[in-house]
Amino acid sequence: MLQLAGVSKSYRGTVAVHPTDLALPSGKTTVLIGPSGCGKSTLLRLMVGLVQPDAGEVLFRGRPMTVDAARMIRREIGFVVQDGGLFPHLTARGNVVLMARHLGRGNAWIEARLGELVELTKFPGDRLDAYPAQLSGGQRQRVSLMRALMLDPALILLDEPLGALDPLIRSDLQADLKRIFAALGKTVVLVTHDLGEAGYLGDLLVLLREGRIVQKATFAELVERPADDFVARFVNAQRSPLAVPSRDERIYECPDSASGSFRS
Repeated sequence: MLQLAGVSKSYRGTVAVHPTDLALPSGKTTVLIGPSGCGKSTLLRLMVGLVQPDAGEVLFRGRPMTVDAARMIRREIGFVVQDGGLFPHLTARGNVVLMARHLGRGNAWIEARLGELVELTKFPGDRLDAYPAQLSGGQRQRVSLMRALMLDPALILLDEPLGALDPLIRSDLQADLKRIFAALGKTVVLVTHDLGEAGYLGDLLVLLREGRIVQKATFAELVERPADDFVARFVNAQRSPLAVPSRDERIYECPDSASGSFRS
């Protein structure tokens, strides 16, 4: 569905992403992970066409993500930005239905779709007329997710959607995201710095360092067969001492994010 071919990006002479090739498996969740400043968010912005590469091209369903094409292509992509990015002067309902109303969707369609999303995300329906400042952090993230899903996009991009939440709310939302991804069967790309979260939500993990992909693997492969010393140190820095999970284990529970540990 989405392919990066030789894509690179620099800002004021500083390389954010070195030439990168990456193809996303359709219907799966790919997680971009790595330390701060490694290029995760820049890659996500390249994927959605918010910035253009200095070299190479981004292809969505075979179509180049050019400046002219990006506006239309983005209607097929749901994007959840860091901290939700809700408009403070609009209610939860207003934020969710904004693009649908802009595109002229009928009221009956909008209300039916909104009802589906409220049920899917477990957002309290009686809070739809509340403003973002009146909602909890977890509720704001659910509104942001509903907004991204409103037009039933083929691709969903999430940029550290849970990073600012406390551990208990984050744990609840992780479980809900996993359920939602499984129910929708969408192609998903999620950015996080938390390895436990990546292992819990992701089918494929892409570990970056200084704008380069270091290893593409499943969670188990990353833990058991690190590509180099950096990967091994990254894994060990985020877990407490434990036995390495076996190849037969398929379900990983996400940790208390405050401790940074994980368990299988």
